[in-house]
Amino acid sequence: MPIVLITAYGDIPMAVRAMKVGAIDFLTKPFCSRDLLDAVFAALEQDRARRETQQSLSTLREQFESLSARERQVIARVAAGRLNKQIAAELRLSEVTVKVHRAHAMRKLRARTVADLVRMIAHCETRANFKWSRR
Repeated sequence: MPIVLITAYGDIPMAVRAMKVGAIDFLTKPFCSRDLLDAVFAALEQDRARRETQQSLSTLREQFESLSARERQVIARVAAGRLNKQIAAELRLSEVTVKVHRAHAMRKLRARTVADLVRMIAHCETRANFKWSRR
């Protein structure tokens, strides 16, 4: 939850502590109404962006969870830069089977390119410590 701290007896160390624990703004009395409105609007905008990111991550996580174990294995190798032929040899599959699993995974993830796929994996792992490839 975004916080705007208002105090009549604020000092610099208090303001620093407030900002370190996540306050959006620190206002000392007396303050003008425009400063308060600006702080509230900034807090609301930051919270909207956080919720949007959280929703996006949740959707991405659901998409990854819809993949079969084999699709996960294939896209992990695709994201690592391996060719279909190399993936087929590693997984002891035909190259056509690898292409099918890759296409299904790309469709389920709504990834148009391999670059999209790599970005999705990186985003998911860095934003929520989500290790999709362990399954």
